[in-house]
Parts: sequence; C-alpha cells; structure tokens
Amino acid sequence: MTDPGFPSIQALPDGDAEVSLVVRLTWEDVAALGQDAARLAARVKRPVTLDEAASHRLRTRPPAPQPKTVPQERAQPAVAGTTVSTLPARSPQEQARQAIEKINGTANGHETA
Repeated sequence: MTDPGFPSIQALPDGDAEVSLVVRLTWEDVAALGQDAARLAARVKRPVTLDEAASHRLRTRPPAPQPKTVPQERAQPAVAGTTVSTLPARSPQEQARQAIEKINGTANGHETA
C-alpha cells in the first residue's frame, strides 16, 4: 500500500487502524474543527490536537443512513437548467481572519472591505 494514490494505513496495538491522508478544508470547517477540539480538550482536561478532534468526531458521529436504491426504470432524469448564483471570492487572508474570529468568538457580523 505504498502507492501514492492510496493513503498509508497502519495497524495500532489497541486494535484500531491509522490512516494518514491530506484533507482540503474550507476555513469555516477548520474553525468548526477547532471548536470541536476546544470542547474535547475541556472534557478530557488536556490539550487536544486537530487530528485527535477529527478522529473523535468520526468515531462518535452516527452512521450515515443507507441510500435507498431506485429501480432503474423508475429513476427520474436530473433537472437541467438549474442556476446557482456565485458568491464573491474572498482572499485567503479574509477567510483566515474570519475563521480565527469564529474560533475566538469575536466575529462582529460584518465584513470589512
């Protein structure tokens, strides 16, 4: 499993497995993960890494519902012509600032230009 297309998997002594991967997240998701880490750290009364918070969240979330299969003859085609409005792009600095404010609870509810 050393193929660069597959994540590295390692068996751990406690019977769990460790999967190393890189995840691309929005700043809002990073902020939410930071809040999860803070809550977990308060509960276990020690510092917690974002890796640990992500692992904890994955272990404690309810299982995803199984998708219902639709017989092929009854499946409806996707609706064409749906438009999605685009939001103005934010700079990475603005995204980082907003994420930090969200983590610190200091967001003031308005953006600066």
